[in-house]
Amino acid sequence: MYEYTARDETGHIFSGVYDNVNGTGALRSELTKIGYSLLRAKRKKALKLGSTRIKLPEIVAFAYKLAGMCSAGLSIIQCLETLEKQTDNLSLKFIITDIRKNVEIGSSLTDAFGKYRDTFSPFFLGMIEAGESSGKLAESLEISAKYLEKQAELRNRLKSAFTYPIVVLVMCTVVVTALVLFVVPVFSKIYHQLGVPLPGPTQTLIVLSVILRKFWPILIMVIFAMPFCINYIRKNAYIKSKWDYLKFSIPLLGKLNKTVTVSHFIRSFAMLIVTGVPIIKALQVAAFVTNNEKISYISRDIQKSIQSGVSFAEALENHDIFPPIIVQLAGSGEQAGQLGQMLNKGVDFLEKDVERTTNLLLVKLEPILTAGMGAVIGLILMAVYLPMFDYMSHLK
Repeated sequence: MYEYTARDETGHIFSGVYDNVNGTGALRSELTKIGYSLLRAKRKKALKLGSTRIKLPEIVAFAYKLAGMCSAGLSIIQCLETLEKQTDNLSLKFIITDIRKNVEIGSSLTDAFGKYRDTFSPFFLGMIEAGESSGKLAESLEISAKYLEKQAELRNRLKSAFTYPIVVLVMCTVVVTALVLFVVPVFSKIYHQLGVPLPGPTQTLIVLSVILRKFWPILIMVIFAMPFCINYIRKNAYIKSKWDYLKFSIPLLGKLNKTVTVSHFIRSFAMLIVTGVPIIKALQVAAFVTNNEKISYISRDIQKSIQSGVSFAEALENHDIFPPIIVQLAGSGEQAGQLGQMLNKGVDFLEKDVERTTNLLLVKLEPILTAGMGAVIGLILMAVYLPMFDYMSHLK
């Protein structure tokens, strides 16, 4: 990687960064191909991509800025150069620099962004492709930014809503583990010295304590291995497929999972349609973005129905996963020629429904968790103290 200073054909002097070159001679040759004259070059330690995490709000801000500058009439090269200077995140700066250099040497914007599929979502890349092919890049970028912003807001609402239940579960686990590891052994030793007969619950608790104390290294290994196991399960196509179908029927959470997934799919489809993406292509991209096997199957079935002459609304109606309001708005949108806009309004309603469902779920879940935590701790303490009460009654 080299930091360089060069002069363009008009005499303007500028600086930049170029990577994947074997030396200043190769750098000079590359710059000459695009009409630049190398003035100075200094070797720079290459940044390891991913050393700084790129968060979703940063991608949203990047998309809005790029859309705004494109709308103002700036060339894509000028936009990317400006964003390079404004970006503080080193990984994102590296990506923008590489995209700009690829565009400068003749690559399409779609291909330049396509190298970073792990950073930019499939929906964002699909909108880049749609905007570049239709000549509506600024509009596509703004729509993708709004979509990503909506997704970030929905994700944040769900995270904040489930923070309390998760904290309660973690605290319950910590308290129970502390009781079993440190309190139970003390009482066990006392009862053994006193020769007190132990009831069944106390014996079970002591056995559990011995197992945890003896095999705690294995327990630690299991805890550390869990993220890798979860990651493997997520990547295993068969397991993921079964889970995608199962999570819609989970008690309490099934309805919420279904609404969130449908909202994601319809929002993706609607925004692609607004930018002029053909309906079949929009369905394919929306299913890919949603990343759910059941939705992928439904998307393929809808595509077949449309290709056989069935309207989009009728194709949706064949699948009970879609709420009636989405089907009705799809029908109205098709008749009025505003399918994307009407579906976006329907998704706004679904997202409000997600918020209502989440609040109702928490109203039921919070007291259950609190009572459950109290019951578990109470049972442990009862098992610990039962022999003591029995011993005291014999003394009397």
